[in-house]
Amino acid sequence: MQQKLWINGKFEESQAYKSLKSPYSHEVFADIAQASAEDVKKAIDAAESAAKEMRSLPAYKRAEILERVVELLKEKRTECAKIIAREAAKPLKAALTEVDRTILTYQFASQEARKINGETIPMDGAPGGEGRVAYTVREPLGVIGAITPFNFPMNLVAHKVGPAIAAGNAVVLKPASQTPLSSYKIAELFAEAGLPSGALNIVTGSGSTVGDVLISDDRVAMITFTGSPEVGKSIRENAGLKRVTLELGSNSAVVIDENTDVRKIVPRIVAGAFNFQGQVCISVQRIFVHEAVFSTFVENFVEEAKKLKLGDPLDETTDVSALISQADVDRAQSWIDEAVKNGAELALGGKSTEGVLHPTVLLNVDLSEKISCEEAFAPVVHINSFKDFDTALHSVNDSKYGLQAGVFTNDLPKAFHAANTLHVGGVMINDFPTFRVDHMPYGGVKQSGTGREGIKYAIEEMTELKLVSFHLN
Repeated sequence: MQQKLWINGKFEESQAYKSLKSPYSHEVFADIAQASAEDVKKAIDAAESAAKEMRSLPAYKRAEILERVVELLKEKRTECAKIIAREAAKPLKAALTEVDRTILTYQFASQEARKINGETIPMDGAPGGEGRVAYTVREPLGVIGAITPFNFPMNLVAHKVGPAIAAGNAVVLKPASQTPLSSYKIAELFAEAGLPSGALNIVTGSGSTVGDVLISDDRVAMITFTGSPEVGKSIRENAGLKRVTLELGSNSAVVIDENTDVRKIVPRIVAGAFNFQGQVCISVQRIFVHEAVFSTFVENFVEEAKKLKLGDPLDETTDVSALISQADVDRAQSWIDEAVKNGAELALGGKSTEGVLHPTVLLNVDLSEKISCEEAFAPVVHINSFKDFDTALHSVNDSKYGLQAGVFTNDLPKAFHAANTLHVGGVMINDFPTFRVDHMPYGGVKQSGTGREGIKYAIEEMTELKLVSFHLN
């Protein structure tokens, strides 16, 4: 299969193609177009032209296009899930869940398209404001450059494309090199749904080639990026006056206080740690457990993790499959080995089989270890004990990241104290940090990023405020 570029509502040839391999079977199943700088400029040309049409397209028509995409996704749910499973090695049941969330994300976008509004301003609140009526409106920015990662190749695209279209923008999308087919499928569905040609363009290829053009071209009004902090920093430093939103890395933590029913919460935390091989920005990586329930929690957690089935992502019973690349397996393995060498206890896993890193549980890891302070993005957690609740909160905050954190406690004052103390973008009380629904504000602090996703909040990022004032003579 040869996958061409999607520019101005149709497939376009590229001068170069690159083989796409399954992370699990390593079979080549597609040849993906590699965009040149000229290809990217052509996509921006198309988006610039379409942005004028999108700006004048009534809100109800934008909403109807998004609604038709929702219906098409429902019809092609299984097909889309199999694309995700094949290109990302995401277990099929997790891929189906992702498609369901993608459907919901576009539903939220269609709803929000009808609700973009401003406010009236009481101009006479200041001297000289008498005899004036003023109001604000939100207008689309124009061309949005979107760069997405491999781990949620449909839903994270929806979190950028959905609000951009809802707000009346046009998009040039650069999906992750390992997971481009999901995006091309979405482009086809939008075309079928009646989106104006050029309002969504897909350019695949080198991140430096595509990204450099998107960042340097003055016609691109905004870059929305999900990926590594290193790339995020580079975008921020080189984007000039472009608006930029960044959703970057994390090493999400959960604190489990004394008197918590650990048996009840263990299955959920195991899911938060090992779903999609831990390749989730808010995957549980650090677990801090009160010493009173530490032994019980560890015993139950390890037993629950042992139940996970490893194997082919297209097998409906698989829980954990291959990491996105062998390099990621090697990196995570080295971090595990280093932690064990320096005194951590290996309670489970610590090995890999044909690209599948076994779910790994480490105990009492020094917090300076890479497996604690860096983003693992692998099926690895460490569990440490604590005596004092504030000490645990300090351990959570002692990180360069700050995306989301979870706290389990039956003590209401402690819950509010944790909510006030934790320096993260989202605090989940009596839940794991992996919790996300697609309309909530989502984003981080510190090196976890800037700006917020969640359809309503992303629309605010993708529009600009205009004041209109009438002087009534």
